[in-house]
Amino acid sequence: MNRRPVPFLEKLVRASAVLTIGTALVIVGYILLKGIPYLRPSMFSWEYTSSNVSMLPAIVNTLFMLVLSLAIALPAGIAGSIYLVEYANPKSRIVHLVGLMVDTLAGIPSIVYGLFGSLFFVRFFGMGLSLLSGSLTLAIMILPTIMKTTQEALSQVPMSYREGSFGLGAGKLRTITKIVLPAAFPGILSGAILASGRIFGESAALIFTAGTLAQAAGSLNDSARTMAVHLYALSQEGLYINETYASAAVLIAMVLLMNGLAAWLAHKTQERSNHG
Repeated sequence: MNRRPVPFLEKLVRASAVLTIGTALVIVGYILLKGIPYLRPSMFSWEYTSSNVSMLPAIVNTLFMLVLSLAIALPAGIAGSIYLVEYANPKSRIVHLVGLMVDTLAGIPSIVYGLFGSLFFVRFFGMGLSLLSGSLTLAIMILPTIMKTTQEALSQVPMSYREGSFGLGAGKLRTITKIVLPAAFPGILSGAILASGRIFGESAALIFTAGTLAQAAGSLNDSARTMAVHLYALSQEGLYINETYASAAVLIAMVLLMNGLAAWLAHKTQERSNHG
């Protein structure tokens, strides 16, 4: 027999949900109201100058950083999660060790990642302050998030899906690629969205690895200022507060657009999986 939640706890949960949604709306609304009035065409010029304070190079660098970091972290995170969930013994030492390391990496402050990237990629490997150094550092940062969400998504796929595939004669690898991964795709995509949000908002680690040069990177070895670093640089100078709000409004719009597209893609994929 189903038992109704305790009224007090039910009200507490609803109040928490309202508070969370309200806080998000207040923050987003405040930034948009403060930033949109100061948007002007010159802020989207290809060349950055002290007069136009263009954010276009930073937008381009941010998208480059996003694609490159996900291209490195997603295959590694998904492959590792598949091994841990589908192949490894859940009670083995390696599974517990990897889980411990993932949890540890998830709790490390971003500034520590920045110092590591500066010593390891920038200096030891001689990559310098570059798009590649920043992307590799971010890939390590987001790897725990991708692995945790992917493992959870794979674990939520019903065992009957696997048993049905095996019963039809499919092998282990084919079952994973054709049955398990498509069913877990929405959860994996959620992890990619969370990782993308951290990429969009990261500044501390990138200052030490990607640099602050205000121009679009022409190659992987060029210094690249992302939008978060752009906001930090403008706010530190203290001369472009209005432009800082305007850039923040554009960054929020980019994140909302990306999340919307990802949600639409997950919905379409789920529909195809159900019809299939």
